[in-house]
Amino acid sequence: MTMDKVHGTFVSEKINKVKWKPESLCDAGYFVTGSWDNETNQVTLWLYPPYEEDPDLYPYQVATYSHPGDVTEMAFINTDTFVVASSHGSVRLLKTRIDDVKTGKIVDLLKWDKLHYFTYGGPSPCTSVACFEDDIVSVGEDGRLNLLNARRPTPVHKIDEADSCSLRCVCFLKHNQVLTGNFRGQMKVWDLKSPSDKPSTTFMLSGDQIGAMCVTHHPTQRHMLLVGGENGSLTVWDLRHNNYPVTLLSAHSGSVSELKFHPDRPEHLLSCSTGGEVWHWDTTSMSRGTRFSASSGSSIEENPWLQSDAAKHRFEVFSLMPTLHKPINSLDINRTRAICGCDNEAFYVFNDVL
Repeated sequence: MTMDKVHGTFVSEKINKVKWKPESLCDAGYFVTGSWDNETNQVTLWLYPPYEEDPDLYPYQVATYSHPGDVTEMAFINTDTFVVASSHGSVRLLKTRIDDVKTGKIVDLLKWDKLHYFTYGGPSPCTSVACFEDDIVSVGEDGRLNLLNARRPTPVHKIDEADSCSLRCVCFLKHNQVLTGNFRGQMKVWDLKSPSDKPSTTFMLSGDQIGAMCVTHHPTQRHMLLVGGENGSLTVWDLRHNNYPVTLLSAHSGSVSELKFHPDRPEHLLSCSTGGEVWHWDTTSMSRGTRFSASSGSSIEENPWLQSDAAKHRFEVFSLMPTLHKPINSLDINRTRAICGCDNEAFYVFNDVL
């Protein structure tokens, strides 16, 4: 990517999370950032004008919201409403209200305080949240798992001893089924409808107890998981056959901070790391295998990530910008743009990513 398509914005605070606001009819792009390591942290709504309109235009600050504790995760549940997790152990449901193109505000809808706490009573950081329609699941360093709902002021369900180790990541596989990963690399699948507070499946990320730092599923094939490890590795799992990972790739120089498939073109993946790298993985040129479907009587093209010999194929990996000397904590991608947030007190917008 040419550097004239990268816009860096200095914001005087370390950015821990970034998320694009889901697209509306407006051509302009809105996104939110969340800071950490301040006495009072901020959730900020930004507007990035269409790149084609004027390549020299930089993001506008539209609204700010004072947030207690570090912002540890954010996720939109619809075009205007999103959840924010805190190092104080709480989760908040916030809403963006845009008055006109460049002015607006962020308002509280719900607060779930003291969801995560240690046995001695002190607050435990909420490390990750995931959403499926109005359902929200949170996990934390205390090993707890909470099921919330955007229409209810109290938790729907709690599993106080979901893990004896710090939970680092969570994602919905389908409604009422979530997957968690812990700091020892243990992955667990939970059936939230089950009367038992025990996982339905447990497996290890790898044989070396590598911590699972982030997880994402394929946009159209939720049985395919990609997990980022604390050692910089990317592990591919097919949950239909989860005895062994499909592929284990040595990737980043530091812990993998976040992984994002392009929502409409999942042959493109972005990854970032604490080593200051942000990469674009392109599998469009990889040879794709086929399998025969007995139900349809025809051959079906397989996901290239799920081919058992995928590591032997040529992964095309591009760096979106020179390696930074500070961790890149978060990234997100929409139709044509990507964004990442860093510990160098800046965020970067990448235009025409694909």
